[in-house]
Amino acid sequence: MSEIDNFRQRVFQILAAIPQGQVTTYGDVARMAGSPRAARQVGGVLKKLPEGSTLPWHRVVNRHGEISLQGEDFKRQRQALLAEGVMFSEGRIDLLTFGWKF
Repeated sequence: MSEIDNFRQRVFQILAAIPQGQVTTYGDVARMAGSPRAARQVGGVLKKLPEGSTLPWHRVVNRHGEISLQGEDFKRQRQALLAEGVMFSEGRIDLLTFGWKF
């Protein structure tokens, strides 16, 4: 298995562990996966999730507690988070309140 496949598998495992109603950042996922400078690569892994994946991709936000996606994807992510009780204030999620304490 290649290093890229190993990284992808670690990201999948971390995603699966994020509890409902909580979020984490791309950077935190990268750190937990053992590649602290790979936040953008985490985004790439999420972008390539297969259609219908049950992994909670929507629980990953940027370091400011904001959704990085745009358009329909932004709306889908925001709705999924709101449905889990995650609150936004001025477009941001309070990471101290809703951040995953892994």
